[in-house]
Amino acid sequence: MRIRNSTVFVIILLASVLSVSVSLISARANQDADGNALLTRMDRNLSPEAYEAYRKLINIEPSGRSKEFVLYTVKKGADKVAALFLSPASEKGRGTLRLEENMWLYIPNVAKPIRITSLQSVVGGVFNNADILRLDYAVEYAVEKTEDAGEEYILHCKARTRVVAYDRLTIRVEKKRLLPIQIDCMTEAGMLIKTIVFKEVKDFGGGIVRPSVIETESPLYKGYKSVMIFANIKARELRDEVFTLTFLPQLDSLRR
Repeated sequence: MRIRNSTVFVIILLASVLSVSVSLISARANQDADGNALLTRMDRNLSPEAYEAYRKLINIEPSGRSKEFVLYTVKKGADKVAALFLSPASEKGRGTLRLEENMWLYIPNVAKPIRITSLQSVVGGVFNNADILRLDYAVEYAVEKTEDAGEEYILHCKARTRVVAYDRLTIRVEKKRLLPIQIDCMTEAGMLIKTIVFKEVKDFGGGIVRPSVIETESPLYKGYKSVMIFANIKARELRDEVFTLTFLPQLDSLRR
């Protein structure tokens, strides 16, 4: 009888442990799902699924010297981004194209577009090509953990593949408007590569209310800073043909 009671006790104990484990796994899965949903909503609050915009990029050196670029940008869906340089004169007419993780730079009078990588930068400075030709965050990253921090959510994200620019992101998201406040970009081991700060929320019309200024600094480039200023963001229907290598020389024809 004593052996039978012990066996029953062990079975009950194992069942309790299993039940708790299943509950914890389920809670974690629900939390991750909620975090990914938040990340997707943040993406849509930053921009429509298909849009056009003008941006000014400013690279600032420790001496205070700066260089500015103006770009016209179009994006469609989860994997297509193209940009045209409007100034300075030395860069005017250059174009960039991103299809998923594949990127190209078009230079007038050069026979064919040149392949570029996400970690390079066509403008120099702290922003790399992945930052300049940004896809939706939810396309490249999955949320592993979500923290409720009062007026913010903190999303701990891991890259979905090994070909993206950063292995991990920690994203602070404003709860009220579900807009990013700050993103820490890190290696797999957790070393900080750069910090991206979102500022000056502006109403661009058409239901687009988002930060108009993005600043970034990196411990790898002490004293250097890059700023991205957005203007005239608006939803626009775009043909798939726009996002091809053959159309790169014609990007300026999209401007109205």
